[in-house]
Amino acid sequence: MTSSPQEVPLHTIERTPEYEDFMNKLREYHAKRGTTLDPEPKVGMIHLDLLKVFNHIVASGGYDKVSEEKLAWRRMAAELGLHSNNEASTAFALKEKFYKNLAAYEISTVHGKEPPPKDILEDVTAKGASLLTRTRENFRGKRESNVGATDSAASGDDGTPTQERPAPDPAASARASRGLREAPPQRVIFQPDTGPSRATRQASNQQAGNSASPAVNHPLQLRPVATPSNTPSEFFKAKLPHRFALDPANRQPMQPGTGFDGPNIYTRCLNALRSCVPAEQAFALNHLVKISFERGDKYKFDSFPGLAEGLVEKALQIGNLFYHVNWTVSWDSFAESNDIGCLDGNYGTQDILERISNLVERDIPDVIQTEKFADEMVLTTEAILTIRNMVTLPENAQNMSDFYPVKDLICILLHLPARDPLTEVKHLALDIAEQLTPFMALESDDPLYKTLLAQLSSEDRGTILTALRALGRISVNLEATNKLGEVPGTILQRIVNWLLLNDDELIDACLDFLYQYTAVVPNLDNLVRSIVPDNLVQQLVRLLAHGARKYTREYTVIPEQRLPAKDEIAPMPNDLLQEMLKLEEPDRVHQWVRCFFEEDNRSFITQLAAWQAYQSAFATPLKAINQPMITPADFIRSSTSVYKDSNAQVLREPGDPQQKFIIHGIRARPRPLAFDGTEYGRCLWAMNPEKKNEKCGHFYLKQEEMWNHILTAHLHEQRGENGQFSNLEKAYQCTWAECTKYDKPTKMHLQTLAQHISTHISTMIPSPGSFNRRPRHPWVIPAKMMSIVLEETPTFRDERMPEAPPQAGGIPLSAVLVLRNIARNVVKTEAEEELLKEQSRTFEKGGWNEKLFRPHLTQLHGILAENLAMSPYIASLLELIIPVPDDRD
Repeated sequence: MTSSPQEVPLHTIERTPEYEDFMNKLREYHAKRGTTLDPEPKVGMIHLDLLKVFNHIVASGGYDKVSEEKLAWRRMAAELGLHSNNEASTAFALKEKFYKNLAAYEISTVHGKEPPPKDILEDVTAKGASLLTRTRENFRGKRESNVGATDSAASGDDGTPTQERPAPDPAASARASRGLREAPPQRVIFQPDTGPSRATRQASNQQAGNSASPAVNHPLQLRPVATPSNTPSEFFKAKLPHRFALDPANRQPMQPGTGFDGPNIYTRCLNALRSCVPAEQAFALNHLVKISFERGDKYKFDSFPGLAEGLVEKALQIGNLFYHVNWTVSWDSFAESNDIGCLDGNYGTQDILERISNLVERDIPDVIQTEKFADEMVLTTEAILTIRNMVTLPENAQNMSDFYPVKDLICILLHLPARDPLTEVKHLALDIAEQLTPFMALESDDPLYKTLLAQLSSEDRGTILTALRALGRISVNLEATNKLGEVPGTILQRIVNWLLLNDDELIDACLDFLYQYTAVVPNLDNLVRSIVPDNLVQQLVRLLAHGARKYTREYTVIPEQRLPAKDEIAPMPNDLLQEMLKLEEPDRVHQWVRCFFEEDNRSFITQLAAWQAYQSAFATPLKAINQPMITPADFIRSSTSVYKDSNAQVLREPGDPQQKFIIHGIRARPRPLAFDGTEYGRCLWAMNPEKKNEKCGHFYLKQEEMWNHILTAHLHEQRGENGQFSNLEKAYQCTWAECTKYDKPTKMHLQTLAQHISTHISTMIPSPGSFNRRPRHPWVIPAKMMSIVLEETPTFRDERMPEAPPQAGGIPLSAVLVLRNIARNVVKTEAEEELLKEQSRTFEKGGWNEKLFRPHLTQLHGILAENLAMSPYIASLLELIIPVPDDRD
């Protein structure tokens, strides 16, 4: 069952150390393979976490198995949190991204096989499966495949997704299906077949070559060909008898539509639009809406002179539907017209807002409309929609930014009456303004600027959002500065209030506007006087942690250390010796190496030290039982066969003229092991209280044996006839290791000292029932680590430098940039001078920066320490906030 969006969270990238390691390996793999890696591919508007996708697909059986199961890629997309209204498109996009970036990596790492060459894998479509068995011999490309264009693989998601459209309703009106903001339906314009009707020689030869009967090669019969040079008489023959000369007087006129194909659809629509014939305009606008949506990159204003004028003239007719006015565009620079509806096409109409305010609205019912009114409304809306579709192309937007009538059109549309049928028209006008303002430099007295600023008083979220974007992008693509002057205080207060909403899109638009606004010093002076700036700074500081998540990072304080290996080998315990004497060679050598040495591929012991230790342990006992000693050569050969990485080597260290014969890969154990792997305990009792470094060194397996050893051998106590020690009171001293409790002779009973000794023995030899986990490598001193809790806000990677660390982005970055503008420019305002004068009469000082940012310094320092991506921006902000101390103070 496909998971619902409520069950699976939205797919996001988790930039953990495991993710970074996986991406580094994946980049190296693609570089070695010679293919291009897309590190963060997008499915719709969601960036893919390739580690999540790889692990999930592999856990589900891999690319081939998922592709063979019907609708499996849709299920994979749902389980990964890739939610979409078009499941087929999302599934195909997910499969394609896995195919291009991860399929070959899966075959190499998971299956351990060599992936197919890139010309039959990454360079071809993701259709089908069976990548593990694909070769150049059994694979046929898409053009050679006999699969039809409408076929799909078993998964059901292999074909290129198409937009599902509802079946047309024949009873509906011809224009009922045209949504104002919806994409028009895809339609294929008729293209006549202009090829020759007679089969060519090449086609005839191909048809003959494809016949069932085999071709028989016959010698061609050569014949002379008549040319003007060899048979000139043939070319002076009289006219054929069946061709009669036509009398010009009797010649019939050519029928319309015959003789040539006529203009293409683009020119046809342009001419129909400028014809002012309603039926022709309906035809033109019907096709222009589709063309501007489907082929907007091919249909540009500069390639079709008169198109912009025709669309604007048609869109201006909407004014006559709601006001007693007929908007027209005049191109006569010297004409002086008192007509309120005459617009200046050369320089724009500067008093357009005054004219609109003087218009008289028509009395039109909201519910019932005439057929003529509805048709005119549809045509004008289609003209506006065509303009909106076309200006989404930057070339068209730049071209229209210098076309003054379109600015007047936007002002007229946004000042239409507040009626439901006009809501969509106003949104289209705002969309046009959003695309044009990056190429415009608007002053505070510009009618379009005033109109966009007035939209911020609306209660409609879409209107506010688009107006904010249009204002914030003024002159972005120009060298001019976006001054954003004369913004009312009520508008500024509304923008501050919108920062409190849980609406990321609206917050982002507000921050973009504030960034442009606070970059100008007079604007910041107006902001400080119009609103409470403390509240604005408080909200901006809060947004610095927007979308943040906590994570822990480990840092190495002291690196791992290794104790050096020694040639000193532990002495042989008596009980272990008796067990080893029962073995034959070379098993005795093997067991001796296991008990007294452990594997370490970075250490060694000299062959001489190992042989001497073995000889001192077994020479006398073997002689006593009449058994021969193993030869040194056999001893070295047998001792190097216990551990897989140990071997005999000759070592010559730098600066040492004498070479050493060593056994590499082993090191001596500090305490030997019994046959069952139990570690012996070593007696650390000092034989001489004055020389505590000289320890006893005997080894025992049981606590009782070591306890008796200490009492009898070191304390010289004897058992009585009853087998017990006498609990006499004497002066006793504990010389165990570094014990300082009884480091001097102290008068006590033997039982008290015996209990004290038991605590030392229990730490050396754990009791059988206790849990004592011996470290795997006791000679390794673990690294000292420090865990630091960090904070991460949304980041992005620079595609030009993929190896660079992630950069800050999103709402936190916009917030810190606005704060930095405030801190930099508030000290240049007149409000700063006034505040400093007031503070000079009190004990306060520091100006606006001190007043605004002092309460938030703790938060800013916390972000500076925890958020690595934001720390450079916070540091630059703190440099502006905290003044440099004066040497004279």
